[in-house]
Amino acid sequence: MKRILNILPWIALLVIGAISLPKTARTQPPEERHPHIHAAIRELRETRRDLEAAAHDFCGHKRDAIHEVDEAIRQLQLAIDCGR
Repeated sequence: MKRILNILPWIALLVIGAISLPKTARTQPPEERHPHIHAAIRELRETRRDLEAAAHDFCGHKRDAIHEVDEAIRQLQLAIDCGR
């Protein structure tokens, strides 16, 4: 019982600290800058995986398409990095 009484003030401080945080800090992750660019990068990465896994070469365009997808990802990443 005495041990619980010794810990109780610390528990109270933790509860008060958690309550005093701004609501956004407790419930929402930080907002991602340039969400559409990040989404485009994710889609391009999926596209690259689809191209690599495809059984056919898309009339000889597969290799060039993969290269262009890689370049698009690189350019979008550079744009994001520039904004930081």
